[in-house]
Amino acid sequence: MALEVGAPAPEISLFNNERQVLNLENFKGQTSVLVFFPGAFTGGCQEEACTFRDSLAQYEGLGAQVYGISVDSFFVQNAFISSNELNFPFLSDYSRKTIESFGIAVRNFAGMEGYTTSQRAVVVLDKDGVVRFVTAVAPTEQPDFAEIQKAVTAI
Repeated sequence: MALEVGAPAPEISLFNNERQVLNLENFKGQTSVLVFFPGAFTGGCQEEACTFRDSLAQYEGLGAQVYGISVDSFFVQNAFISSNELNFPFLSDYSRKTIESFGIAVRNFAGMEGYTTSQRAVVVLDKDGVVRFVTAVAPTEQPDFAEIQKAVTAI
């Protein structure tokens, strides 16, 4: 993985689900939990998204903002948010630049030649945009949610 704990996060420039561009400067000033989803409406992504939805108050209590990130368009993301009653914003990496710069791209996903998505990854940034925690698992697995909360608590 290209990310190193203690290093500044790579530049980010993504559309949110309201069609506004967010960049790394928008994440500074608070702890940010960047949750990379391989794809909306897949069983694993719904499970993970709902786990973050159900524990969002704990993250907010720690002063952290959770962001979902996927290669899906904001149209798909808005449908995903609505159908799962998600309570945190999503960012579209439709160009795949962020997953490439973060080193979490999965090429030819599910045997689809030319289709690139991300690993199921979580990156925690401190208020200065410095990487404080990174975990990445295969798209078919779930991250260790207790480990993520422990990392956010430590900031």
